[in-house]
Amino acid sequence: MVSLDKSELVTTNVRWRWPSVHPEGRKFVVIAGALALIFLLFISDEIGWPLIGLTIWVAAFFRDPIRTTPKGDGLIIAPADGLVTMIASVPPPAEMAGPEGLGDAPVTRVSIFMSVFDVHINRSPISGEIRRVAYIPGKFLNADLDKASEDNERQHILVESANGLRIGFTQIAGLVARRIVPWVKPGDVVIAGQRVGLIRFGSRVDVYLPEGTASQVLLGQRTIAGETIVARVGEAQLLEGVAQ
Repeated sequence: MVSLDKSELVTTNVRWRWPSVHPEGRKFVVIAGALALIFLLFISDEIGWPLIGLTIWVAAFFRDPIRTTPKGDGLIIAPADGLVTMIASVPPPAEMAGPEGLGDAPVTRVSIFMSVFDVHINRSPISGEIRRVAYIPGKFLNADLDKASEDNERQHILVESANGLRIGFTQIAGLVARRIVPWVKPGDVVIAGQRVGLIRFGSRVDVYLPEGTASQVLLGQRTIAGETIVARVGEAQLLEGVAQ
């Protein structure tokens, strides 16, 4: 172990910056902005100004902030921004079950609901190789419902780390969301916190924790994709908290 005294530590100031708009969303910002200008200049101010507001909202929806991802053995990082709405013991999805996947024993599922005001870019919970990407067509129920995990349009992603740890997570379309956009495919190598896709306009992401690992986030807690530690592998003690 290498130790440093205070004279060897370097500190820097981190400054806030406006998040950029992800390229996936720029065309929607341009379309909304063009419509707003057309109405303002040639048709109706009463419609044009609300369209300006819509343009700002679209730009905010596709914002792509920089995230600082914690590093450490056994850390499982939140794949999505949003509200932790469910933590349950469930069988792994059929598309990620079996000996080459998450196994067949019940696993802990942490569900993160993304409202239309959250960042919708999803990130890998661990470093490793993408083993499976399975798209399942389905319905567009409210993503906050438990049955959305089985009925809604969704995409399963399975990541396997260098030491054999497998973590699965699922992008689930919602009542408003109608498009899951993947940026990875089987065989790709990712690092924890790396951008792997997005869901347009409100949705949910489920992350499945390995057996013997408890959630380190609480119901009602908000997570930050690429930053919040959802669990530590092998840490089975449940956290307690209070809403206030």
